[in-house]
Amino acid sequence: MVESLKEALVLDLINIRKEMIEIVGGKGANLGELVSFGIRVPPGFVVTSKAFDYFIQSNNLKGEIAEILSSSKDSFEGSEKIKSLIINAKMPEDLEQSILSSYDELRNKVGKDVLVAVRSSATAEDIGEASFAGQQDTYLNVDRVHLLENVKKVWASLYTARAIEYRKSKNIDTLSVSMAVVVQKMVNSRTSGVMFTLHPATGDNNVIVIEGSWGLGEAIVGGKVTPDEYIIDKSTLSVKEKKISRKTLKIVYDKSSNSNKEIEISGEEAETMSFSEEEAIELAKLGLKIEQHYNRPMDIEWAIDADFKFPDNVFIVQARPETYWSLRKVEKAEKKSEEQNLQTGKVIVKGLPASPGIAAGVARVIFDLAEAKDFQKGQILVTKMTDPDWVPIMKIAGAIVTDEGGMTSHASIVSRELGVPAIVGSKEATKLIKDGQEITVDAIRGIVYEGRLLPKEEEGKPASSSVTSGISKELLMSLYPVTATKIYMNLGEPTLIDKYQDLPFDGIGLMRIEFIVSEWVKYHPLYLIKTGQSNLFIDKLAEGVAKVAQTIYPRPVVVRFSDFKTNEYRKLQGGEEFEPEERNPMLGWRGVSRYVSKIYEPAFRLEVRAILKAREEMGLKNVWVMFPFVRTTWELKRAISVMEEEGLRRGGDFKVWIMAEVPSVVVLSDQFSKMVDGFSVGSNDLTQLTLGVDRDSDLLAGMGYYDERDPAVMASIRRLIRTAHKNGATVSICGQAPSNYPEVAEQLVRAGIDSVSVNPDTVIRTRRYVASVEHKVILEKSTGAKRKVKY
Repeated sequence: MVESLKEALVLDLINIRKEMIEIVGGKGANLGELVSFGIRVPPGFVVTSKAFDYFIQSNNLKGEIAEILSSSKDSFEGSEKIKSLIINAKMPEDLEQSILSSYDELRNKVGKDVLVAVRSSATAEDIGEASFAGQQDTYLNVDRVHLLENVKKVWASLYTARAIEYRKSKNIDTLSVSMAVVVQKMVNSRTSGVMFTLHPATGDNNVIVIEGSWGLGEAIVGGKVTPDEYIIDKSTLSVKEKKISRKTLKIVYDKSSNSNKEIEISGEEAETMSFSEEEAIELAKLGLKIEQHYNRPMDIEWAIDADFKFPDNVFIVQARPETYWSLRKVEKAEKKSEEQNLQTGKVIVKGLPASPGIAAGVARVIFDLAEAKDFQKGQILVTKMTDPDWVPIMKIAGAIVTDEGGMTSHASIVSRELGVPAIVGSKEATKLIKDGQEITVDAIRGIVYEGRLLPKEEEGKPASSSVTSGISKELLMSLYPVTATKIYMNLGEPTLIDKYQDLPFDGIGLMRIEFIVSEWVKYHPLYLIKTGQSNLFIDKLAEGVAKVAQTIYPRPVVVRFSDFKTNEYRKLQGGEEFEPEERNPMLGWRGVSRYVSKIYEPAFRLEVRAILKAREEMGLKNVWVMFPFVRTTWELKRAISVMEEEGLRRGGDFKVWIMAEVPSVVVLSDQFSKMVDGFSVGSNDLTQLTLGVDRDSDLLAGMGYYDERDPAVMASIRRLIRTAHKNGATVSICGQAPSNYPEVAEQLVRAGIDSVSVNPDTVIRTRRYVASVEHKVILEKSTGAKRKVKY
């Protein structure tokens, strides 16, 4: 080895800068950058990517890894062999000495034996850590004896089955990847918290807000305590406000069990400020430095270490840009500019703004799919109404305008999931808009204008597109507030996960497989069984589910079994032979009633086998399932038994949910909640069936009958939450109500709903709003006063 390579095996954080991503990875480079301008971070070092390459080279592992990858029957088998190879390989003596010497230097700085965190740090942009969320490992509270072993474990985690599959999907050569390992002192947190270099509730840029509580930061992040708070004036670095909260617990590291545990606190400790004014001002100084360096407001995590004296005990653990208020300023300016342009245009037609965004392009007035063969990407689709057959056209449309339909119609739901601007229920769009005419669709306000009224670069831009603009994947997932109420996302078309994977959602709360069946499979499952092609259905469905589950692993994906109605199933190739014609398919043979029928049960078994393949063969244990349109306990019991016969059983990491769309599920919620792990409220159908209103009736909606805020609907949801929680089941909601109506979101959070699942365009807004409601509830509990809010 040349001398320069020896020197680069291990680097202290003080010698690292942001430009060194190739050898220290993104995490290492960011920490080193903070250190470079005087920010105190937990001391540590980085085992560089060159050390990893040297380890592989010295053990001649590259050839063996290549052979395993090419000869293994699947990624899981190959992964296990490669990980074993790495963990059992010998660490070169000089590399071993470099790592242990760096640990000893760290120990000397602290003055005693030190526990460290051993973390992966990806080294290339195309394999950034956010893309590999959950795929490379982190080990906490590691001592000297186990340090080398854990470094090798982190290296080995480059070759998990899901990481190998992910690289295949992105055409990344697994043999070309490398990784650095960050080793840092575990902060012995006496106190920890968060700091914003503006007021997170108001956007006031003249103050710094610091929140903290005893012990590890999990207590604050998880909403388990109301934190103490200082508000610091930026110009004078003096305390403007100080709030002491009553803290009932703290989370600390327990050496005996090598894990974190909650400890109840009371008396003076519960009532005492968890960090001093002196420490708050020191934090504010560091926060100002970070803001000035990055030239933008920042969201910062911090900890005060019990092992050091002030000010050396005040550490910055993580710093990332605060984007909410910054983006609001940008979006406000963009919105004003767009409005000025649009106000000069001539209005053609108006309708309901179903999927937000603004687009300009050539209108294509199409009444039948046969006319759409020459439809080009970016053109504006103008039609009466869409159904599942139209999805391929909708995916490439610049915007969609329909004559018919309401906010819960197919065009509305699908366009929101696709992120395509859409206006529905215009009544006369197909008459007033000419085929080939240039138009501008303002789907924020529900107006179609003559001509192109947007700059070329703005055309087709969805309302939320600026959210992720210019922000790295690594930062994006942590830019938004953590909420106790999980924020899930709805998804249908699997390939769209690449577009939305960086949004701050906690999992997929509703993955509708109808998209996969209609676009990837295209044939009716019973037709495939009849023609001996069952595996086509299983493989395609498993592939679509795996695409999503792999990309967001380890976050859960709740896959809803098929809920086509008979008229939709008839349109699949070979479907007419197996599907009756019903007068009212909406209330007909759909959901679980299909799975338990002798006719469709064999097809349902194919769906179950596809899920089993994704979970077992592909190793995607984050895949759960959900039964749609459940009517009775006996049909659910029978459907679950069919699923179990195929090898899928509730328990451990496999959860079974049902949709709460039919009022009978609410009425018998005590029985249903003992049969499943969770519910997801389908507020569209629940409103329709509770109030006896056709959800697509423009007439009744216009008269105010179809309203998800109706007291009967809200009372049903609250009852479901109470009963489900009594029996240990969770409750989510996947309808539009929480994102459309702030008062619904607030009522649900106050009622204790476990999660809300919304379409991609409202993920960020919903997370922000839910966080504000949770914070308000905490304040009310601490002050005993409930504030009235006008919406």
